Amino acid sequence: MSDNKIAGTADEVRIDVTRQSALERWSKKLDATPEQLKEAVAAVGDLASEVEVHLKGSRSSVNSERVHAALQDKTA
Repeated sequence: MSDNKIAGTADEVRIDVTRQSALERWSKKLDATPEQLKEAVAAVGDLASEVEVHLKGSRSSVNSERVHAALQDKTA
C-alpha cells in the first residue's frame, strides 16, 4: 500500500463555476446559491475549503446584524 494518499479528486476539492452540474452540487453541499458560489470563488479562489470559510464568514456577519436588530426591537 502506498503512503501517498490523494486527499480527493479535483471535483471534490475545487469548485468549477463554469460547469452547471458542479454549481448545483456545491450549492447544495454548501447551502449557497450559484451566484453566492461564483462571488466566493471570485473572492478567494476555487478551493472548496476556502470558499466554505468565506461563505460562513459572510453569513455570520449578516446573521449578527439580524440578531442585533432583533435585540433592538425587543428593547424598544
